[in-house]
Amino acid sequence: MTAPEPASREPLRIGNASGFYGDRADALTEMLTGGPLDILTGDYLAELTMLILGRDRLKDPARGYARTFLRQLETGLGLARDRGVTLVTNAGGLNPAGLADAVRELSERVGVPARVAHVEGDDLLADRDWGEGVLTANAYLGGAGISACLRAGADVVVTGRVADASLVSGCAAAHFGWADDDWDRLAGAVVAGHVLECGTQATGGNYAFFARDGIDARHPGFPLAELAEDGSAVITKHPGTGGAVTVGTVTAQLLYETAGPRYPGPDVTARLDSVRLGQAGTDRVRIEGIRGEPRPDRLKVGLTRLGGYRNEVTFVLTGLDVPAKADLVREQMETALSRPGTRRPAQVDWSLARTDRADAAAEEEASALLRLVVRDPEESAVGRAVSGPAVELALASYPGFHVTAPPARGAPYGVFEAAYADAGSVPHVAVLPDGTRLDVSFPAAVPRRPPTGSPDDASQPGSPSEAPPTGAPTTRRAPLGLVAGARSGDKGGSANIGVWAYDADPDLYMWLRETLTTDRLRVLLPEVRDLPVTRHEFRNLAALNFVIDGILGDGVASQHRFDPQAKALGEWLRARHLDIPEVFLP
Repeated sequence: MTAPEPASREPLRIGNASGFYGDRADALTEMLTGGPLDILTGDYLAELTMLILGRDRLKDPARGYARTFLRQLETGLGLARDRGVTLVTNAGGLNPAGLADAVRELSERVGVPARVAHVEGDDLLADRDWGEGVLTANAYLGGAGISACLRAGADVVVTGRVADASLVSGCAAAHFGWADDDWDRLAGAVVAGHVLECGTQATGGNYAFFARDGIDARHPGFPLAELAEDGSAVITKHPGTGGAVTVGTVTAQLLYETAGPRYPGPDVTARLDSVRLGQAGTDRVRIEGIRGEPRPDRLKVGLTRLGGYRNEVTFVLTGLDVPAKADLVREQMETALSRPGTRRPAQVDWSLARTDRADAAAEEEASALLRLVVRDPEESAVGRAVSGPAVELALASYPGFHVTAPPARGAPYGVFEAAYADAGSVPHVAVLPDGTRLDVSFPAAVPRRPPTGSPDDASQPGSPSEAPPTGAPTTRRAPLGLVAGARSGDKGGSANIGVWAYDADPDLYMWLRETLTTDRLRVLLPEVRDLPVTRHEFRNLAALNFVIDGILGDGVASQHRFDPQAKALGEWLRARHLDIPEVFLP
């Protein structure tokens, strides 16, 4: 498909006002009133969100979209139209047409005319047999539908499940008139979109070095990108807002929920190992040098289903003899769950968190937590059948017996699974403001060219390829986090931990590269000892990225572990002690 002549060569100022369903409600107003913008995006969808919206749709077929976006538009629509800012959001979820209609109704009610368009085609639930119990099945579309809506003059564009970064790449392609095979430019927009998609994580939120760098992270501003026609960008934020935009904060977000050097998406495959960052002023970071390759032949399809029911009981063990107390109550509960006439839950997991310490000055500091989690396809097996026996032990178990919450019924949990569909088989339709339906689906064949080479192509699992430096520097036992930042997150049942050298110090990066192997990671994080771990290297970012398969079970909705989205996995790693060369320590 050939794109029209470029609509503009002027930079595109594009911001973000939401990183998830439930993000700061005032963000849309803050971004519209804080400074100039051309387009304001909002990302409301995540794996867990799709399950939530799927359950909403079961109750009422007219639902299935993020209703908070409508509440934000009560005042935000007028502000956007007054300032000439176009709104682009994936808040349509499972029902983009329904949300588009609701926006039109709101437009009439508040007296603010707006041309509303939407994108559909991602919902593949009825398209094929996805297996028993699948509640939602949505392909990750690219930005072509968004581009078509913007070229048709839309003031508000609502989509369903598009790839997060496509909210930005679709807008950029429309603004600059890029063609489908402008891979380097598209890759630049995708990287900028990845930085923006999680909102304040790019401006100091959840940032490993917020204390060391003196960042005021109490109320960080939302990010925006100044995109250039060549695909480069400057990441910044509105003047006077909290947080900070530094090479470190942008690096942290670039590593979030990624894997290897190639970052495949429905618009383009971006080479993350080609990214170059530079501080371009206070709260301004330039991103450039990005190379792109053709998009994959297949699209990711996110599947969610109800996995069954779960329940949990957390026993508090205070003071002396914690192991003996844990053994006692565990044996009592195991006997109750396995007694004749009772169906034992399909999955029973125990974990003991030794949060206690000796001679504690506060009772909470003297207490450990023993957590029992049960799962089963039937609620009856995890409800009173579990909480009842736990309560019955109140006067007949270890000294100091108590639990953290009252007995509860079993609650449903979800499962996320990634499937794939041929790109040419997935419909992609832009419904323009005048109601015209424009098919922008993928062509049957994806254009190809030889991949762009990179010195980091060799960065694969296992130990680094270069020989370790000679000599034996003086070391001191200290937490890794004194010299390295980390950010971790979830992708289905897997998690990633991005680790980067503080201040992008090249010598420190080489030490990290030689020291933090996959085997060392398994020692530092015993929980991943028996799991597949893949390491990737990003020299330009002075960073390593570890992908740990299976650590999250069936995904965030299954609540498989204490930290179900692996958000703090990186901070745990930073808290582990290593022999660190003193020259790197602060």
